[in-house]
Amino acid sequence: MSALLDSLTAGFDGPPERRVALDAVLASGLPGPRSEAWKYTSLRALERREFSTAAGVTELDPARVAHIPAPRLVFVNGRPVPHLSHVGAPVTGLTLGSIQDLGGALPTLDGRGDAVFADLNGLLAHAGAAIVVEAGTQVAAPVHLVFVGTPADHDLAWHLRHHVSLGEGARLSLVEHHLDAGAHRHLDNSVVSVRLAAGAELQHVRLQQRDAGATTFLRTDAELQTTSAYVRTDVEAGGALTRHELDVRLPGDGARLTANGVLYAGGRAHVDTRLGIRHGGRDTACELQWRGIGDGRGRVVFHGGITIDAGADGTDARLSNKNLLLSATAEIDTQPVLVIHADEVQAAHGATVGQLDPGALFYLRSRGLPAADARRLLTTAFVREPLLAIADPELRTLAGTLLDGALAAHLGS
Repeated sequence: MSALLDSLTAGFDGPPERRVALDAVLASGLPGPRSEAWKYTSLRALERREFSTAAGVTELDPARVAHIPAPRLVFVNGRPVPHLSHVGAPVTGLTLGSIQDLGGALPTLDGRGDAVFADLNGLLAHAGAAIVVEAGTQVAAPVHLVFVGTPADHDLAWHLRHHVSLGEGARLSLVEHHLDAGAHRHLDNSVVSVRLAAGAELQHVRLQQRDAGATTFLRTDAELQTTSAYVRTDVEAGGALTRHELDVRLPGDGARLTANGVLYAGGRAHVDTRLGIRHGGRDTACELQWRGIGDGRGRVVFHGGITIDAGADGTDARLSNKNLLLSATAEIDTQPVLVIHADEVQAAHGATVGQLDPGALFYLRSRGLPAADARRLLTTAFVREPLLAIADPELRTLAGTLLDGALAAHLGS
């Protein structure tokens, strides 16, 4: 067994049946280069590292999260921090709690042979948020989940499990903030399950700006019922190794998914995103727009998988993945995959990898812009389109500001 898995499971004291399940996960080990889903993301360096359990909360200046409005739930180094959280005035039909409140009602995840981190999360998760919106409830203010990493004496690891459930006809906006207050090399292994009943609508924004030494494994598992709508935007702009698996099933007729994202890997960052979209109901739709930027020695890995099951007639599925290489040492690997088992569908997918247009750079330079400003202006424009899916203007500005800061840090201010 690797040093990583040994340290993550040290001190496990669950019931015998969970011990058996954990032993099975450990026996399978970490996925290697022969695993199709992991061949572009090596775990060889990580498997030699050891982590301690996040047993306590390091002090955090309240000003670090004070700008994030209520309702907000704050986690520091994987632990909930009530005195930094602020739920605000109660909203009828909205419950903000913890996964312990749900008891055994958490949905199970689809098992996969390469899902070792999601499997570990299911056995080791110790905390997480539970957000439940009752049928017909319209929640006006966005709910914010804030995850902060802070320096500690040892490299820490934590396993958080979150659940978001919207009843029939409910509406909610959810924002995830993944940020840090100091340099560290912790590991965050988290799972978010999303369940939308008929006619429900969820706007979901995830902003990731981890420290350059951080490692993150995240899986989002969503299921959409009849005429529900899930609109999400992911911004990846930090961390040493970040992998996000977005699995969305659309079994309900007329269900709709919009999932956009921007993946920025500067310095030596490795950003890996895998989409697994499965259409099962009739007249479902997905619109997927993703942009990737590789700079320095950074690497972006993108897999866009869409499956249209037999009987899912009327499906309209579209995937676009465009990428920019800003340096000769950066790397981008993109793999759009479309599998169709139905006849009456519309489906299209495409991917491109290129560089900034020399003609456009020359035009801006001829108008007096320095080279760094011209590169930054064109790059900023390139990543703006996916952000248009964010309906809230303030959240859209926040996402744009995060990207502007990341680009300025690497391309020059």
